[in-house]
Amino acid sequence: MTKPVYSELPDGGWGWMIVLAGFLNNCLLIGVTRSFGVFFVHFTQYFQESSSRVSWITSMALATQQFASPIGSAFGKRYGARSVVMVGGVLASLGMLAASFGQSLLHMYLSIGLLTGFGWALTFTPTMAMISRYFKKRRTLATGLAFTGVGIASFFFSPLFQFLIDEYFWRGALRILSAIMLNLCVCAALLRPISLQEDRFVASSKLLDNGTESTGCWDKVTSAFDLTLFLHRGFMVYTFALALITAGYFVPYIYLVAHGKNLGLMDYEAAFVLSVSAISDTVARLFSGWVADLKLLRSIHMLFLWSVLTGLSFLLLPVGHTYSSLMGLSLFSSFCAGTTSPLIFSTLPDIVGIGRILNATGLFMMLISIGGLLGPPLSGLLEDQTGSYSTSFMVAGGFILVGSLVLLLLPGFFVSTTILSKQWPDDPAIHEPDIQHPAPENDCS
Repeated sequence: MTKPVYSELPDGGWGWMIVLAGFLNNCLLIGVTRSFGVFFVHFTQYFQESSSRVSWITSMALATQQFASPIGSAFGKRYGARSVVMVGGVLASLGMLAASFGQSLLHMYLSIGLLTGFGWALTFTPTMAMISRYFKKRRTLATGLAFTGVGIASFFFSPLFQFLIDEYFWRGALRILSAIMLNLCVCAALLRPISLQEDRFVASSKLLDNGTESTGCWDKVTSAFDLTLFLHRGFMVYTFALALITAGYFVPYIYLVAHGKNLGLMDYEAAFVLSVSAISDTVARLFSGWVADLKLLRSIHMLFLWSVLTGLSFLLLPVGHTYSSLMGLSLFSSFCAGTTSPLIFSTLPDIVGIGRILNATGLFMMLISIGGLLGPPLSGLLEDQTGSYSTSFMVAGGFILVGSLVLLLLPGFFVSTTILSKQWPDDPAIHEPDIQHPAPENDCS
């Protein structure tokens, strides 16, 4: 077997096709999720169930996608991103197809919630990690371009889904959506594997003193999921900070329309506020990537700055009591929030090193999802208690500000060099002291 050819990060070339794959991936995952509410009314009427029970369909899909992200990372590392993402696309399509025959909510939970959600887990993490492996100088811009798929898809998918439902009923619409999901396989075909010099140091750090890999059961699990990241101070601090930020991040996206209606806005006015916010969010992602790649500030410092502004903007949302004031404040808050998304993923390689980015992305997604799952229900509970979303927005802003302060605890935050000084020196022995773990007697093979 020939040895892999290690190269420097290409920072372009075929990497732009990887960005296209990431763009389509975000369209078909997050964009579909944000627009799936069009089906809710029809599900509640057909199954004669409450809105809260029906809402668990997408909640389970997102939870499965996020909590199963480490599995997508491990499979992508073991079998290659292209094959894993292709399998994920097929599973996501089969889940939508199975849901079109659903006769109960349990059927929908299992098909869309679990099967499609698991398919998404196999597609998202390997694709986004591949973008980081192809870019260094333009990493934030490339990530931002990939994430613009969220806003663009959110803008177009809602009317498209409504048209499909009107023409083919919700079952026919889900079957067409199932066929659309197969385009994730096209995304997979665009993923070209690349071997980087940093991969050598990651591989060498996992060898025993005699130069062989451990065959112990626990060591195999640790290697597959890179559980040593839980001992990585920078990774854990960063993950905790982003879990807090995520707890408040999605609150305006979910409750802004309801908040507008509570203020007396007409239905189309409240919906238009959200649509314009989606456009502002999309522009912000491009702006953030462009500014970050100018290297005027380190990416972690830019993330801190924009997350603070995001928290403050959420605190100001309750001030808007008229259509024009709410529109202005929502534009500002969505722009600030949009700038953070590319920085979140482009900063992660600076912390763990590009050689560990695949496993780190999976574990990172799983851990920060805790905040994303707890934040919106807490905001809904506060609205039930107070009768207004003002407190919800203020608490969401508070979560983001606290998370921003946690970023200050990152190693090397207050120095001008990278967070870990230099992630991959020529001699891996001087990077971090090796911790040898004796292999257990029992083999899991």
